[in-house]
Amino acid sequence: MKFFLIAGEPSGDQLGAALMAGLKELVPDVQFVGVGGPLMQAQGISSLFPMDELSLMGIWEVLPKYRHLKRRIKETADAVIQEAPDALITIDSPDFCLRVARAVRDIQPKMRTIHYVAPSVWAWRPGRADKMAKVIDHVLAILPFEPPLMRAAGMTCDFVGHPIATEKVASPEEAFAFRAKHGIDADAPLVLCLPGSRKSEVSRLGGRFDEALMRLRDRIPEIRVILPTVPGVSQMIRDMTKRWPTDPIVIEDSDEKRAAFAAADLALAASGTVSLELAANRVPMVISYDMAPLSRWIIGMMIRTDTVTLVNLVSETRTIPEYLGRDCQPTPLAEALQNVLEDDSVRDAQYAAMDLTMERLGRGGEAPGLRAARSVLEAIKEPRSR
Repeated sequence: MKFFLIAGEPSGDQLGAALMAGLKELVPDVQFVGVGGPLMQAQGISSLFPMDELSLMGIWEVLPKYRHLKRRIKETADAVIQEAPDALITIDSPDFCLRVARAVRDIQPKMRTIHYVAPSVWAWRPGRADKMAKVIDHVLAILPFEPPLMRAAGMTCDFVGHPIATEKVASPEEAFAFRAKHGIDADAPLVLCLPGSRKSEVSRLGGRFDEALMRLRDRIPEIRVILPTVPGVSQMIRDMTKRWPTDPIVIEDSDEKRAAFAAADLALAASGTVSLELAANRVPMVISYDMAPLSRWIIGMMIRTDTVTLVNLVSETRTIPEYLGRDCQPTPLAEALQNVLEDDSVRDAQYAAMDLTMERLGRGGEAPGLRAARSVLEAIKEPRSR
């Protein structure tokens, strides 16, 4: 059995690697080809090209590389046709992945197609599900409210759980050791700064986050700042933070990152999956995001929900403060951070929402990668309905 997988960013690489591990457990002789990052490569995939070429966000950011991406779409679709896998599994990154699926479907209309991570039609562009249904047969959803939306569009869909809910959390001893290693007093407020995993995000948010943290430090001088990062942007982060007056401690090691999350008292984070990672570690947070002006304007016209923070959505609360677009400014961010840090009732409300979120995402159940693998194998058994 052979699967062609495509992931376009670090979160997709994580999902893809867990799915591959699950498939290997259920089908020991399974083969993989496609596009992936270091985690998927460790599971046995040989990437056609570096995954970070696809780690773009927003319309304005994509435009300068449009021709190159078009070539990569054709190259990838040609490889799928040549490999003739049992299924094409695309993972998130819909702007690239679904174009590949469409190109494959045009040539091989009977090829089974599976997409991992449902499009956020609950947030904006609800018509995306209908368009996706023209090229995708089955969806692996990571949020519990998504399957009915996908089925209504004509695809089969299973909620397979979110990997965050089953990830290992560092112990109190590890958290204490982290503080000791970096010379952080036990009672010093420790703030995580998380400006994103894409270069465009770090470039756009990094300076604003630092200025917000400087203003917070003016009010609470004893705060310390930790900046976890990922390989694709680590050098950019290190170069940028050399100029930051807050002098954050930059960490890249995964074990240190886990310990930092356990040790933290507060986080300022870019909107995205990281809010769930913070929830898993019960770290109170403030969420913020911005894009290039053109992207911001277009998406602002399309947004159809009053929050984009996943903890708010899954818990059906609005306890996590968020500052998006023009509201992503240092002064309100600093004020919100101080409020969360100093108000017990605000933190308690966040803790309750975070615990409910983890329960709904599958904490205590079977590993999502294995659930996703079972869903894939069942999906390719079933006759296509269209």
